[in-house]
Amino acid sequence: MPEVAQARAVAAYVSVGAEPGTLTLLDALRARGVRVLLPALLPDNDLDWGEYAGEDSLAVVRHGGRMALSEPAGRRLGPEAVTEADVVLLPGLAVDGRGLRLGRGGGSYDRVLARLDRAGARPALLVLLYDSEVVAHVPAEPHDRPVDAVVTPSGVRRFTRA
Repeated sequence: MPEVAQARAVAAYVSVGAEPGTLTLLDALRARGVRVLLPALLPDNDLDWGEYAGEDSLAVVRHGGRMALSEPAGRRLGPEAVTEADVVLLPGLAVDGRGLRLGRGGGSYDRVLARLDRAGARPALLVLLYDSEVVAHVPAEPHDRPVDAVVTPSGVRRFTRA
């Protein structure tokens, strides 16, 4: 995708469970000299960010009774660091025909999107999913905003952002 090919900084995540794998992408971005930012979950479900420097730079962290997450083990850059990204890869359970994303319900990425809006940042917002996770409709709240594209094994589907 042109957005990713031209990016100097990408905010991404390390996939968990049955999510499409991201480590190969993270390594490819880093090999191209792209600054890769990864989230670290804070106690209030907000996200701090750290730089990805290869798989050795990750620590597995269990947050309460929830799943274990691979997070950057190094220095934290603060929640505002995401505003420096040219592309933000968002995890999701589904995306609908309007480009609205269904997350896991913790609100972490809703906060990220609100932070980007407040900062006037307009990175490309992309979701990596399987084809079966692109659905007709997901429930939406007034604060939800569409992503720019969903990337699946069969291709890229773009949406128009207001």
